[in-house]
Amino acid sequence: MIYLLPLVSVLIGYVISRFLNPGTSTGFKLLLSFSGAYLLSVTIFELLPEVYAEAIDGIGIFIMLGLLLQILLEFVSKGVEHGHMHTTDKSTAFPLMLLVSLSIHALLEGVPLDEKGHLLHGVVIHKIPVAAILSVFLIHSKLAKWKVFLFLGIFALMTPLGSFLKMNVPLIAESSVYLNAIVIGIFLHVSTTILFEASRNHKFNASKLLVIVAGILLAYFI
Repeated sequence: MIYLLPLVSVLIGYVISRFLNPGTSTGFKLLLSFSGAYLLSVTIFELLPEVYAEAIDGIGIFIMLGLLLQILLEFVSKGVEHGHMHTTDKSTAFPLMLLVSLSIHALLEGVPLDEKGHLLHGVVIHKIPVAAILSVFLIHSKLAKWKVFLFLGIFALMTPLGSFLKMNVPLIAESSVYLNAIVIGIFLHVSTTILFEASRNHKFNASKLLVIVAGILLAYFI
């Protein structure tokens, strides 16, 4: 499941993009808010305590490095990781740098995953709206269909690849606590950005507040 679910989440995101407009759909925006709340909660409830349980001096530096890395990646991705994507670009050029940016993000988020942890569910829920927004961008571009599916296929494989490398490459396994700390920084930036942007003009409507609370409670009790 650790390899299959991230792939399925991208497929679900693509299907959603064919029926909903992520830019205007209320249901999609609520899903995005829920995913942000769930991912943030699982990071704080599960991943953060595991990293600090290792009692490694200076581990907080790696968390901050992860946050800074995500900011740098978003200069290229334009924020698709937290629900932003401008669909006005009609270039026929393959968006290689966008793929590299998203692939780094997806590869790293696969490192801390395991079959038993709730973090797997958090990543899967997070990837669905990301894949939907990305799909809309690619579909509305002038890319050939095979390039669209190539892009989505590579993106879908990156998270399972991160998990595979952690389990099969000793150097990555030995460094997993530091990589996990970097992922915490990435998740903290992405999830809090989703939640702040969900409250336009710093105001939450009742529906968004309810799905955010639901995401937090689900992460805590399951």
